[in-house]
Amino acid sequence: MIAPWIAVTLIAALAQTFRFLLQRHLKRTRLSTAGATFSRFLFSAPLVALLLLAGAAFTGTALPEPSPAFWRFVLSGGVAQILATACVIALFGLRNFAVGITFKKSETILTAIVGFVLLGEVVSAGAAGAIALGVIAVIVLSGEAGRWNPRAVALGLGSGALFAVSAVCFRGAALSLGDAPVLIRSGSTLAVATLWQTLILGAWLIWREPGQLAAVARAWRIAGLAGLFSMVGSMGWFTAFALQNAAYVKALGQVEVVFSILATTLFLGETISRREVLGIGLLTLSIVALILAV
Repeated sequence: MIAPWIAVTLIAALAQTFRFLLQRHLKRTRLSTAGATFSRFLFSAPLVALLLLAGAAFTGTALPEPSPAFWRFVLSGGVAQILATACVIALFGLRNFAVGITFKKSETILTAIVGFVLLGEVVSAGAAGAIALGVIAVIVLSGEAGRWNPRAVALGLGSGALFAVSAVCFRGAALSLGDAPVLIRSGSTLAVATLWQTLILGAWLIWREPGQLAAVARAWRIAGLAGLFSMVGSMGWFTAFALQNAAYVKALGQVEVVFSILATTLFLGETISRREVLGIGLLTLSIVALILAV
């Protein structure tokens, strides 16, 4: 029987692929980077809150009492995730979709480091070897002759580092809620995080890009769908973080690379070079090796 954390991670990766596709479309046609980033939080926040309240009522479970550690983790993770998402959306303007997602997957390498620093969690020797293979894959991918773009590398690796921080922080927040059922712990963490992210990014848009609020509202059909996929994906990630070491979750989550290749060829009509295929192949191999090592 498949482990629960594996199942929810696969669901999260698939949902996230569709969410990034929708945000990519919004970025290219209607919204700024911040506006496209805001759309996922604005429309997912109420869905997450309703899901949490419905789950608590259905199971008869009281919502957990947050500790100071919870607030430190969830607020820090929320800011890191906003910045990481903005990096990815900006990256889509520089490299094609599949390669952009692969650059973002440097988060798998970095999550193991951040997890050790913040939570004291370690990975096995076999897992470390698989992660090292992932490093090689990212180097191969970033070294594309004639197409090496320092800004693309900076955005990709920056998003990976920020996503690593957010993943570990969200795991720390969920663990701080004690022995409540895992879905209540993950749902509570996600509900607070999305509300916080909606408020601070909304305030930023009011200050710096006020016209984007109306633009997001006009794009409600696509933005709302992005919010729905965001809610499904985030609930999957947060549940997996509550169940397993964030580094392992992120490693399995690199199956998103395969999903992005399918999206690239089926929906966007984009192509990737042989070297990029090699880099993605090595990265996929590192995923498989890490899963076997867990």
